Amino acid sequence: MLRNRLIPVLLLQNGLLVRSEKFSIHQVIGNPLEEVERFNEWNVDELIYLDITPDNTNYSHRDDHRVKIPSDPLAILDAVSKTCFMPLTFGGGIRKLEDIRARIVRGADKVSLNTEAYNRPEFVTEAAKSFGSQAIAVSIDAGLNEAGDYRVVIEGGKRWTTRDPVEWAHELEERGAGEILLQNLERDGAGTGYDLELIHRVASKLSIPVIACSGVGMWEHYAKGIEAGASAVAAANIWHFQELTDRRGKRALAKAGVPVRL
Repeated sequence: MLRNRLIPVLLLQNGLLVRSEKFSIHQVIGNPLEEVERFNEWNVDELIYLDITPDNTNYSHRDDHRVKIPSDPLAILDAVSKTCFMPLTFGGGIRKLEDIRARIVRGADKVSLNTEAYNRPEFVTEAAKSFGSQAIAVSIDAGLNEAGDYRVVIEGGKRWTTRDPVEWAHELEERGAGEILLQNLERDGAGTGYDLELIHRVASKLSIPVIACSGVGMWEHYAKGIEAGASAVAAANIWHFQELTDRRGKRALAKAGVPVRL
């Protein structure tokens, strides 16, 4: 039986772990290296790191009382991959094939593309041919415009496009993307649950997996995402502010009849 996945998403900004709200409010909450050690002890299926640092930002060295945090995303990936014993996706700042290769060489199993995929769709095709579709995930950030229509948003939520996320997801599948990480801009950090309508619209038109993300505030939200059509459910903030997040999340999924690895 195919089991659905439960995935933590860790957001990096300037070398530090942050929580996010509507892609615009970011609060520093910790050390990205310590988190992977914690998740190794938990029952999670995969781990996603997304570097949301704006382009052209110079990383500075950050220290706490116990460990020196590396000064750039690749150094963080180097450190994380040494102790990560689950499939690892690393995204953010990927603009060319060499960027993907650098992340895979350093231990990432998959990479997540976003803005560059939108600006240059042929990049997805090139990446899938070079590294295999199984290594290429594409993040789709979307929201409702003033007319009430879903539209793709890029550049970390700063630029609204005219593209429908369903059409965009279908093109990405045809170009070789292996899975879609789907987020709603307005739900980010809200804790009100996934955008089930958006998940259903996108997932029902695809044969590749859709990972639902953004909006989780309680364990029961996970099952709702699966019921809407997602193959995997992901969240960010809830993992940092709730105890036994893996166990409670898996139990809620199992209680709802969702096949998960317990």
